[in-house]
Amino acid sequence: MSVKKGQILELRIEKLLFGGRGLGWVDGLAVFVERAVPGDEVRARVFKKKKNHAEARVVELTVPSSFRVDPPCQYSGYCGGCTWQFLDYERQLLFKREHVVESLEHIGQIKDIRVHPVIPSEKIFAYRNKMEFSFSDRRWLLPEELSRKDIPKDFALGLHVPGAFDKVLDTQTCLLLPDTGNKILSDVRHYVRESPIPPYGLRSHKGFWRFLMLRHSSSHDKWMVNIITSEEQRPWVQPLADLLCQKHEDITSVVNNINTRKAGIAVGQWEIVLSGDPFILDKIAGFEFEISANSFFQTNTAGAARLYETVKAYTGLTGKETVVDLYSGTGTIPIFLCDSAREVIGIEISEGAVRDAEKNCRKNRIDNCRFISKDIKEGLKDIIDTPDVMVIDPPRVGMHKDVIKMVRSLSPGRIVYVSCNPATLARDLAALKEDYHLVEVQPVDMFPHTYHIESVARLEK
Repeated sequence: MSVKKGQILELRIEKLLFGGRGLGWVDGLAVFVERAVPGDEVRARVFKKKKNHAEARVVELTVPSSFRVDPPCQYSGYCGGCTWQFLDYERQLLFKREHVVESLEHIGQIKDIRVHPVIPSEKIFAYRNKMEFSFSDRRWLLPEELSRKDIPKDFALGLHVPGAFDKVLDTQTCLLLPDTGNKILSDVRHYVRESPIPPYGLRSHKGFWRFLMLRHSSSHDKWMVNIITSEEQRPWVQPLADLLCQKHEDITSVVNNINTRKAGIAVGQWEIVLSGDPFILDKIAGFEFEISANSFFQTNTAGAARLYETVKAYTGLTGKETVVDLYSGTGTIPIFLCDSAREVIGIEISEGAVRDAEKNCRKNRIDNCRFISKDIKEGLKDIIDTPDVMVIDPPRVGMHKDVIKMVRSLSPGRIVYVSCNPATLARDLAALKEDYHLVEVQPVDMFPHTYHIESVARLEK
């Protein structure tokens, strides 16, 4: 059977692939189907045909899998925020572990590894401490909204349709946010929609209101509101800040980031404080962190505590060791390890992150952490003595091959590798396996209802 673009296929889904797509077969050809899970029987339309596979979208779910549940969110299936809401949470955890195991075996060629059951998230809704919403001058309509003439189509504040930079839903409520966050979102929507000042056009690059970022301190139950605009016009944003602070006593920070560039990122070239402090405070396991609008901080606070507890356990520290932490960010891992090590040295390319890390050390009265503000390759040249333990927590792309060579040359006695991408985890561990034995891997779920998974790997010489 020759498969063509536009063709409708009848498929039984046999497997869930990393990335969240179901796998079916037709005459030996692999077909990757969006929003399909094992056990589904579907009719799916092919939208892309390659030599060795095809990609398709479900047209009709003829027999649903027993793994499916009714998603509570009205935007499920259209929003890119959490694409696995239709999948039972316990089953999500099993699939995530399976993705880690398969990546290690197929990409890393590492067999028979002890991969523990996934540590679940404490909450599966209202777990995020940070959300970004886009303004748009065009609203993407849900199917049931298409025929309604009472819905304005020239304004949206919400999340994107998956894979589409210019398709924005007008998200009334996001279940990943605590309740107060949705109230703030609603107040901002009402104010801006009634304002004569236009939202930003994602295609035209004209307009003022660009993004709304909300940060929540789970330990103090306080909020930061970050309004990202295309130019600095304090008279236009200050009334909104005043209104929000008047209505919500738990807002302690309102800032305005100004991004004049076309790049669609919620980070400003500069920032002005509209109300309160330019930061909020949050805690992980008793340590307090100062979080500014553009600081990196794990988005699931309770999940971060479990992740860092696993890292600490895998380091096996006794108080006598020197630890080097690569990609140390704002210092969360070094601070978490400091009371069990002789010294912790963090290496981080971002000067702003290093300033935040040093500030967080002073806030927590820590004096045995120091930071090197350099590219990882250059920073490793400053490490003269072999560290007892090395913690590696790279971005999704993993480690550069030159960094791997330098790590092998330094030859730390133990490595703890923290990864948010099973594929690059497997690739990097494969490059280290001549010198290190992979003892165990602990996946930690920080992102319920998505295919994303954090993993902590312990390697010994």
